[in-house]
Amino acid sequence: MNEHTVITGKIHSLETFGLVDGPGVRCVVFLQGCHMRCRYCHNPETWSMQGGEDSTAEEMFHKVYRYRNYWGKDGGLTVSGGEPLLQLDFVTEFFCLAKEKKINTALDTSGNPFSMDPEYLEKFDRLMNLTDLFLLDIKAVDGKIHKELTGQPNDNILAMAHYLADHGKSMWIRHVLVPGLTDSEDDLLALRDLERSLPTLKRVEVLPYHTLGLFKWKKLGITYSLNGVPTPTEEEVRRAEEILEVHKY
Repeated sequence: MNEHTVITGKIHSLETFGLVDGPGVRCVVFLQGCHMRCRYCHNPETWSMQGGEDSTAEEMFHKVYRYRNYWGKDGGLTVSGGEPLLQLDFVTEFFCLAKEKKINTALDTSGNPFSMDPEYLEKFDRLMNLTDLFLLDIKAVDGKIHKELTGQPNDNILAMAHYLADHGKSMWIRHVLVPGLTDSEDDLLALRDLERSLPTLKRVEVLPYHTLGLFKWKKLGITYSLNGVPTPTEEEVRRAEEILEVHKY
């Protein structure tokens, strides 16, 4: 990358006091653009790469750095989406600025753009070395179910999980629990087996499916295919947490 090249990112939104996207209090930068089409996505307006506001990494860093007094010793910055790996150069520059100030960095990603192509890995490694924690959203381990849910394969996503572990990177795994779709015992056991194969895994989160973003689908004129699917009960969430050994981490 030419040192004089100005990298511009597409920013969807900013959350200045986030409590769920990494440890402690976080400032969360949501980027625009995603290739997955998750049937339960609560932010479909982030799919298009044409939306959002343009910002350089330096501009965005100066904007978020003013909130640093809230972060304490455990908090920091999280970049989410959309899919932040679609703007890999921007996130790398942004995290580089953060690490110069010794700020904790976390990346919330589905892993969809990840590739073992050497040219991609060279860039990814640069970002990986600047990232303290990866929040990896695993929709499904079974490839067929994953494609039905998201429209995309997941071989590269599972490869990314192992790649991060092989390089000693801390990660959390998040799984959206959708009754009738991602809650079968076989699916959950497959995810548990994946977890057990990742020695750097620090936390597992079961996220109950909800319909809070349904109005956005209607506003955008997109057909919502999960009409009538209920949110999981507390008992169903507990069952999933037991199978996934959530309390072990």
